[in-house]
Amino acid sequence: MSLYKTIIKPILFSFDPEKIHHFVFSGIKMLSKVPGLQQINRWFYKVNHPDLEREVFGLKFSSPVGLAAGFDKDAKLFNELANYGFGFIEIGTLTPKGQLGNSKPRLFRLPEDQALINRMGFNNEGVYAAVERLKNRETKIIIGGNIGKNTQTESAQTDEDYIAVFNALFDHVDYFVVNVSCPNVGNLTKLQEKEPLMQLMQKISTINNSKSKPKPLLLKIAPDLSEPELDDVIDIIKTLNLDGVVAANTSINREGLHTSENRLKEIGWPGGLSGKPVSDRSTQVISYLYKNLGDHYPIIGVGGIHSERDALEKLKAGAKLVQIYTGFIYEGPGLVKRINKALLK
Repeated sequence: MSLYKTIIKPILFSFDPEKIHHFVFSGIKMLSKVPGLQQINRWFYKVNHPDLEREVFGLKFSSPVGLAAGFDKDAKLFNELANYGFGFIEIGTLTPKGQLGNSKPRLFRLPEDQALINRMGFNNEGVYAAVERLKNRETKIIIGGNIGKNTQTESAQTDEDYIAVFNALFDHVDYFVVNVSCPNVGNLTKLQEKEPLMQLMQKISTINNSKSKPKPLLLKIAPDLSEPELDDVIDIIKTLNLDGVVAANTSINREGLHTSENRLKEIGWPGGLSGKPVSDRSTQVISYLYKNLGDHYPIIGVGGIHSERDALEKLKAGAKLVQIYTGFIYEGPGLVKRINKALLK
């Protein structure tokens, strides 16, 4: 049993999840200024080995294990987080204007299920604030930009929001993920319907391809899509020759949880479920996508990775890279190192 799970996690889990998230951010930021500590973190957590390197989307990843979007929404901690063994970090979801997100409380732990429910609602300080921080990039780690729309933006102007964030971030990230699958932003999930999604991705793809050096462009989808809906996504990826797909986002399915019905009613709706309960479904989606897309359209696998075995299952199902978030919170930073060491075995 690690120091994190026996001592640190019980202390962190005794506080409100959103407040402790900001407290930990401030703590890591402050401790990073202690001379030599960042080097110690790298020595302790990072596994350097050529067999871990992956070339995907034309980018060279030092390791296939990344940090999923949502953890460092505003690009405040990517320089420090790069010392914890990740091969890449995805910032966001970012919107054109800063917004507060949904009312609090909006982040809930489900310890019995090793899960989280969040209804954050794309809370962030806006893309231009993130760009200013990205200009102070000290790390060489690959950084992805996860892009979205402002909650108050009318459906007719949705595409313009995505394009604005894409253009603002273009010179500052290494790849893009278009997030149309968050269940906590009003009318966003309608974008997963084939016609509006094709239209949005075609616009962004056209702008991207007009650049002298286009950036890898990926689509992030929900784990709750049916096979016909997944077929629509596959058709869009092939038709527009997108660079890949992130599977999958949080789920609106709360069936089979160990958490009591009373607690789930107390949490209420909306809310996206992440963690162990979504692991199997996420792997099923990856497997289905891989059977239909093959190696030409790489998959980033995310959802319920809490162990080395979980990560290996995603990779065996067809993912080329994996991302963690909820597993990072429940298992601690040592999880990244354990997965990388398991990959070397």
